[in-house]
Amino acid sequence: MKKILVASSALVAVAFAGQAQASEKISLSVGGYMEQWIGVADQDKGESVNAFQSDTEVHFSGSTTLDNGIEVGAKIELEGEGGNDTSMIDEQYLYINGGFGQVKLGAEDGAAADMGITAPSVGPVGVNDGDLGNWVTVNTLPDTVIPAGGDAKRLTYYTPVMGGFRAGVSYTDDSGSENVDKATGGDAIVSAGVEYSGDFDGVSVAVSLVGEKQGEGNWYGVGANVGFGAFTVGGSVLQEEGEFGQGKATSYRDDTTDFDIGVSYAMDAAKISLGYGYGEKDDTAAIDGTDEISTVDLGLAYTLGAGVTWKSSVFWFDDQGKDAGSADDNDGYGVVTGLALSF
Repeated sequence: MKKILVASSALVAVAFAGQAQASEKISLSVGGYMEQWIGVADQDKGESVNAFQSDTEVHFSGSTTLDNGIEVGAKIELEGEGGNDTSMIDEQYLYINGGFGQVKLGAEDGAAADMGITAPSVGPVGVNDGDLGNWVTVNTLPDTVIPAGGDAKRLTYYTPVMGGFRAGVSYTDDSGSENVDKATGGDAIVSAGVEYSGDFDGVSVAVSLVGEKQGEGNWYGVGANVGFGAFTVGGSVLQEEGEFGQGKATSYRDDTTDFDIGVSYAMDAAKISLGYGYGEKDDTAAIDGTDEISTVDLGLAYTLGAGVTWKSSVFWFDDQGKDAGSADDNDGYGVVTGLALSF
């Protein structure tokens, strides 16, 4: 039986290679984005954490279609802030598309992160994107829907879209395998999601249910957006067990519950959004208590030209520690503006 399997695998590989030789060689194209922000905040704990922020990535991507109709491609993302990490590589993976769906292999976010839906937001500091901590001092951040296990090396499969539905599942054998040739000691991660999108007489609906299991814990979230005319309304809810990502030897556990809700409106080249986010972390370690944070963001995005968008956010937050008046308490507001370039 083993010889038969080996022989069959060899025949499949030879057939696949034959198809590849008849197709065009892959040529990589260059894309990516650059975001440069300037901001100021007033908070109880002093001045702004930063006055300037940036996020830049350069993407190389390309694909080819084999004679049998199967598409094979690759994507490599380089970080513009490589000095903050031992590697400049963000994500790198290959993909295979066909009537069977899509297979991805490499270091990337996985099914739950790719399929998660949150409230609509157009500004640079959304209530659910984790960027609030770039400007002010916060103990707890709302992280609705996507506290995913990073860009670990993984295998991902997405089904074809059937009646508006699509499902996906990812597996990595070590959570510490991002940009590491050989990683040991990390947890296996199973990431999965189901999504639906459809249009009904001018009303668009998108819904997702996603989650991950890592170590002894897991998290799961549900999100939805509804669009009608120039408006989009949506929100999401996340529940995370404290054991998620902590490993079997760790006794420290923080159960978190987050949600967000928001609305956006598009008018020609401009978009505005208003969002509210809430995060709650129940500390079940030696010091019991609950950390809570509420955030509000008013965002603006205006397209100045092809690939050039001016974005701004006016935000407010109230971060409450385990005990009223503790060192963890902080509140304030801020303004951030800048340009987002896509190429």
